[in-house]
Amino acid sequence: MNPEDGLVPRIPIGDWAESGIDWLKANLSWLFDAFTWLMEFLVGNLTEGLLFLPALVLIPLLALLAWVARSWRMGIGTLVMMLAVLAMDQWTPMLQTMALVIVATLFAVVIAVPLGILAAMSSSVSAIVKPIMDFMQTMPAFVYLIPAVTFFSIGLVPGMFSTIIFALPPGVRMTELGIRQVDSETVEAGESFGATRGQILRGIQLPLAIPTIMAGVNQVIMLALSMAVIAGMAGTEGSGKLVVQAIATLDLPLGVEAGLGVVILAVFLDRVTAALGNPGDYKTSLVAVLKRRRTATTS
Repeated sequence: MNPEDGLVPRIPIGDWAESGIDWLKANLSWLFDAFTWLMEFLVGNLTEGLLFLPALVLIPLLALLAWVARSWRMGIGTLVMMLAVLAMDQWTPMLQTMALVIVATLFAVVIAVPLGILAAMSSSVSAIVKPIMDFMQTMPAFVYLIPAVTFFSIGLVPGMFSTIIFALPPGVRMTELGIRQVDSETVEAGESFGATRGQILRGIQLPLAIPTIMAGVNQVIMLALSMAVIAGMAGTEGSGKLVVQAIATLDLPLGVEAGLGVVILAVFLDRVTAALGNPGDYKTSLVAVLKRRRTATTS
């Protein structure tokens, strides 16, 4: 007992949070059932789609994607890294993790970009959103598993729920930052030509903010990957579950191989999405090479 207990009354915030969660579970069970169905449908079908192609077909396709977006060196690197994953028998868990990260990122971006736009257009919305994003980003990631398991039991869905919440804030912040950083004189020029606020947003601010927004999407992907391992504690299939299993059984080889699978997936997704945000910076990408050849042919 603290000596100050008699002077400072205890505030039962944790009890209030538990009551709130119980209320949500009792009154919004239909919403949680719908979310469960949607997540299992999307992630399940995406995983089956990725696993439908033989590994020796999908690996060259991923390498081609890396070459198209970034460079031939990244294409060769992707080929070598993915073959290493296959050789470690980590192919299926890595694709399960990839499906989880892709779906979680899509949901986070669909929520984050409109919210970031609203925050950029209104200082009042920004003042409300910022502390909420601070709370979501600084709360220990493990804590999200508690309400997630309460709402959805164990398995894929609590992992998805906690991953989306944990990965959301950078998308909101970077979208707001990208729009606010657009040169005010460029916006004023649009206004002087009689453009509406929506036209300025679609035609000037969003195109100019794309590199910053894509940097935010990149951060969302990285946070989703970092959460994938923690989601394994709730029973979510993939490399994260194998890492948790390795920790529980002190199986070092399994832990190293599953961890390498996560690292290789992170490198691939990080480099490719970073290149999509600034395609002009990558002169040896297949897209850039084809553009130069077309320009040389027409000139």
